[in-house]
Amino acid sequence: MAAIRSLLFLLILVVVTPPYTVGVLLCWPLPPKARRRAVAPWVNFVIWLIKHLLGIPYRLVGAENLPSRPVVVLCKHQSAWETLVLQEIFQDTVFVWKKEIKYIPFFGWALASIPMIETDRSATKAALTRLVDQGRDRLDHGYTVIIFPEGTRSRPGSKNRYKVGGAHLAVETGTPVVPVALNSGEFWGRNALFKKRGTVTVSVGPAIDPAGLGSGEVLARAETWIEDEMRRISPQLYEAAA
Repeated sequence: MAAIRSLLFLLILVVVTPPYTVGVLLCWPLPPKARRRAVAPWVNFVIWLIKHLLGIPYRLVGAENLPSRPVVVLCKHQSAWETLVLQEIFQDTVFVWKKEIKYIPFFGWALASIPMIETDRSATKAALTRLVDQGRDRLDHGYTVIIFPEGTRSRPGSKNRYKVGGAHLAVETGTPVVPVALNSGEFWGRNALFKKRGTVTVSVGPAIDPAGLGSGEVLARAETWIEDEMRRISPQLYEAAA
């Protein structure tokens, strides 16, 4: 059944996404916020499919920590699941994404029409400057900026090196950082065609105020919270690794 559900999910996306992308591209003359909202129905539809067709809903821990203002979210990254569902948990979001994604047919083209933040994921001074310039603009326009500090998806029970870009943006703009831990990769594996039923745990941590802190300290606090929380969410994976 998992295979049938996964293939049906893929088929629906193949049928629905191209014509919807054409509609989004026709919104180019509209202001950025209007273009961003034009993508929302497609995102909401796919989230509905994820919950009800694939059988991968989520439970939210730490709802009291959800912000009432734009913040920088530093989130664990295990699968494509969170690139969609985080848009339901946090309002008015933009992601920091690799600029190469915009060349992906239909999906990438649609993303290129909305105010995401492009990065080449290098740690050069010029790259950090571009991130701060674009991030400050999005924050000033009321968007929450979501960044995956590991840069790429990590295997459940493991972690990649955390990069400083998101923490640097928070420090430079005086914006609180909200750490997020999740275990989506246990049900939606990296590059996996077939998804497994199960409830993803999404845990939202207390905001980290960057006032008086350096980028490294902000990143260290976020990383410590996220990785400690991962051990609470998926203890069996970390016990096995140990």
